[in-house]
Amino acid sequence: MTRRAAALAVALALVAPATVLVAHPAAARVPSGGAVITIHVRDNTFSPARLAVKPGTTVRWVNDGQNRHNVTPDAGHAFGSRNLAPGQSYAYTFPSAGNIGYFCTLHGAPGKGMHATVSVGDNVGASDVAPVGAGDAPAPRLGASGRTIRVPRDAKTIQGAVDRARPGDLVLVSPGVYHESVTVATTGIVIRGVDRNRTILDGDFREENGIKVVGADGVAVENLTARDYTENGFYWDGVLGYRGAYLTAYRNGDYGIFAFDSQWGVFEHSYASGSPDSGFYIGQCNPCHALITDVVSEFNQLGYSGTNAGGDLLIVRSVFRNNRTGVAPNSLDTEELAPQGHAVIAGNLVETNGSADAAKGDEQIWDIVYGIGIVVVGGVDDQILRNHLPGNAKAGIVIAPNPGLEAAELYPATGNVVLGNNVHGTQVADLAAALVTPADRNCFADNQYGTSAPKNIEQVMPCTGASVGDPNDGALPVDKFYDTSQNPPGRDYRDTPVPPAQRQMPGASTAKARPAGAPRKVDVATITRPG
Repeated sequence: MTRRAAALAVALALVAPATVLVAHPAAARVPSGGAVITIHVRDNTFSPARLAVKPGTTVRWVNDGQNRHNVTPDAGHAFGSRNLAPGQSYAYTFPSAGNIGYFCTLHGAPGKGMHATVSVGDNVGASDVAPVGAGDAPAPRLGASGRTIRVPRDAKTIQGAVDRARPGDLVLVSPGVYHESVTVATTGIVIRGVDRNRTILDGDFREENGIKVVGADGVAVENLTARDYTENGFYWDGVLGYRGAYLTAYRNGDYGIFAFDSQWGVFEHSYASGSPDSGFYIGQCNPCHALITDVVSEFNQLGYSGTNAGGDLLIVRSVFRNNRTGVAPNSLDTEELAPQGHAVIAGNLVETNGSADAAKGDEQIWDIVYGIGIVVVGGVDDQILRNHLPGNAKAGIVIAPNPGLEAAELYPATGNVVLGNNVHGTQVADLAAALVTPADRNCFADNQYGTSAPKNIEQVMPCTGASVGDPNDGALPVDKFYDTSQNPPGRDYRDTPVPPAQRQMPGASTAKARPAGAPRKVDVATITRPG
């Protein structure tokens, strides 16, 4: 039984026969690569010189010194870097247990001089590594260097250009199809395509990630397309400062555009489709200090998913359509920093989710929330404001708790506000609350809707004044809500629609590099409901 299936079993065990619980809708598995740890390479030491990690951890060495250094393993290990100039980095994911020594050939030898060790073992838990996505670390403030590395003029491949880049450099990629997977470990570089629709990273359904940024703060990726990867199109892991702008990600085997365990980020002017998990994802951050705006997400299992992501997180002025499920922030104990909460979902068009043409993942658990526009599961103090939700197949907006993997680990849904939305055209309920009571402080007000569960939901769970009515009157019908037998089978991600050409980044060929930092401020009060 998988961890998701175990969570579902617990959920069903906790549900009384006449009560509905939406369980485990967007359970993002811990992303491939696990944690990211940074080792600082200085003149002439590795810091820390002794490191213990669990298998699957990515270690990033960044040269903070004034001289060149390299990472060279003692005999018998298949990893290692070339010489790294000051500011350059190297990353490697340790797949299995072992005690591994390494050194810099310029300043040490096996067991001598500039030498260090990594111990990899299953006894090292996730709690031993503090999440990057937590705490009060400031946003990076990184400047452009003025240097440009052009692909293929200066480097034949994007990876070759990235390996040459130093902080603040611009990697400018000419139109073409690049059959490669790019790993970025150097802080503050900008990777940009000259033409968004013709500068394409293609995984040929063999490579894992289009561009993966590991532990490198302030990296921006702009005006590119990533398609046909077995994992993710664009991926940031363990960073402070990230930006994905004017990106297209389609037919990728896990997520489209994805940030994990990271803070201070923005996804904007971008498009994601055909992912059997979610088109856009931000997970394991609190506070996230993140913004998603002006994006389109369609034909995915989930348009947006965010496990344990909240705190200064805004999802605004975007379109989530034709997915199996639209927007699904959630709390879950397979990642750290639960519960999810304090997110704002405002001014979005969330329509016609429940599409038969959307990608479907392998695990049947997601079928439970098929056809819902916005579902908050175990969220705390989220605000769902002035969205338009027409024609979602099963339900418009649903608030529900989520159990953890053990019966005692229940994530209640409390303090969520559903205000000023226009919801219509659903089969079961336009607005719904499952296994929550007025005491949980979830509230509904000033919405335009036709049906709700319970009946008269704005009187039963008002945002001002006392509760009036019976929260059990007109509760969600178990047979309809849990019945997945009529759900369409969904498509293999490799067979989802190819998107049309997307809008270009203005001045892509000439604009100066701008490393990622704090996202711009958004005045939520000025966000209006789309027509």
